[in-house]
Amino acid sequence: MAMFDLPLDELRRYAPAVREPADFDAFWRATLAAEAPRPVLLDVQPEPTDLRLVDSWDVTFAGFGGDPVKAWYTRPAGMDGPLPVVVEYVGYGRGRGLPHERLTWPVAGYAHLLMDARGQSGRYGSGDTADPHAGPAGGPSPVTWGVLDPQGYYYRRLVTDAVRAVQAARALNGVDPARVVAVGNSQGGGLALAVAGLVPDLAAVLTTAPFLCDIQRAIEITDAEPYGEIARYLAVDREAEERVRHTLSYVDGVAFARRAAAPAHFGIGLRDRVCPPSTGFAAYNQYGAANGRPGPVDREIHVYPFNQHEGGEAVQVRRQLRWLAGVLGTPDTGRPSRARPW
Repeated sequence: MAMFDLPLDELRRYAPAVREPADFDAFWRATLAAEAPRPVLLDVQPEPTDLRLVDSWDVTFAGFGGDPVKAWYTRPAGMDGPLPVVVEYVGYGRGRGLPHERLTWPVAGYAHLLMDARGQSGRYGSGDTADPHAGPAGGPSPVTWGVLDPQGYYYRRLVTDAVRAVQAARALNGVDPARVVAVGNSQGGGLALAVAGLVPDLAAVLTTAPFLCDIQRAIEITDAEPYGEIARYLAVDREAEERVRHTLSYVDGVAFARRAAAPAHFGIGLRDRVCPPSTGFAAYNQYGAANGRPGPVDREIHVYPFNQHEGGEAVQVRRQLRWLAGVLGTPDTGRPSRARPW
């Protein structure tokens, strides 16, 4: 098997003591406390989509620093009762796109809030959220913006946005605030883990090929983007390595995963060079280990030996749907049973 990372039997045991600053918890408490006094929902407007089976709204909520962050809110058409809500985060270089691009969750009967990624659109997808704080301290790409200082680092802002998205989802009409699920692939998967570690009462977490896990190892074993962007930055600014590693330690998904308590579903491709499998296993193997609650957290992982960063794609989504229905129960759409088509 063409692999560059650890063998599967070692991956299943891989649980590194990732670099974690002594003030990790205080740093995030202070960051989120600064946002607490701000109202979260700024604007909600109906969005015409030409789709008859779902309804969509253009949502603006207050993210880090009160900055306006865009999101799409979509739900099964005509359903007034409170539904479980899936809060989804997009991959690196993507934006929220158009509301009809991601319909799996609302078609499955869930309310769905898709968060834009500030300042990232244009590489793989369109977005509508600027990052007014991006400045010269650091490298030229989002993963290196402000990377010399934890306070000014881009992912401090994006993780805060992700937490605020959960708060925004809970404030929307037609949502059951007790059944909020964090979902994402790649960067989105890393954000879902961060939210799991920072929001104590999530109902579930679904993460595939998570980015920003075991970062210190990742930047040493892969040159693929986005980790390669950090390596290229350090190849130029050779004296910045310790400062960069220190900053990255505040956003490592393993540290967040250790603090999580919600049931979790993982997916990993063993040939993934973008987010090496060992880094995802580092989060999975330590998920819930430091949340202060008795007993292990419900979690499962699906491994795709011959896949790269795309992972299990539709097969993984089907497994996510079935697993989440088992955790939450099938969403009650209030619709009568369908007539037989024959």
